[in-house]
Amino acid sequence: MITALSRPFTSIEGVPVVTHVETDIFVRTYFMHCMKCDFCHDSCCGYGADVDATNLKRLEIHADALEAYVGVPRQEWFTGAYSEDVEYPGSRYTRTRVVKGSCVFLNRQGRGCLIHRYCMDRDLDFHELKPLVCSLFPLTFHEGQLFPSAEILDDSLQCLGAGPTLYRGAREDVRHYFGPELVAELDMLEARAAGG
Repeated sequence: MITALSRPFTSIEGVPVVTHVETDIFVRTYFMHCMKCDFCHDSCCGYGADVDATNLKRLEIHADALEAYVGVPRQEWFTGAYSEDVEYPGSRYTRTRVVKGSCVFLNRQGRGCLIHRYCMDRDLDFHELKPLVCSLFPLTFHEGQLFPSAEILDDSLQCLGAGPTLYRGAREDVRHYFGPELVAELDMLEARAAGG
């Protein structure tokens, strides 16, 4: 069910703006502790990811160090094709390349995202460099709506079922991007969805 929020909630970058929420985010569950998972083999990283134009500029600042860290030349990080979309910071986005069946930034000698790990190793907030859509996963946004990502909707995410709700898994990232007021409202909607 799609529920209207009390007001529009604008992200810290000006877009996206969330006006509605799909209440399935309070019901559907998944194994949220990605780095403790021993069964999915980072399958959610198999498609690459959208990277907004402003995120690309921030990555460029770290390109020399990140290139050495990732072990892939920066010219091979992105597809180079852009889509115009006013919901993305910078009004457009490109995608990370998929190499050998996974995102170019997947840690193939271990687990998880190398952008995320790079930030952790340098005491940086990963939200500064990791793509917005990756940070919000398993939630996503479109036309003002916050809702489950495609892998949830088509039941292809291997870790569906066991664990907390989609919302609980992304709650702190929602707070980072949209602020505590949206989280407070979503918490109330969550309690209502749970019958509380």
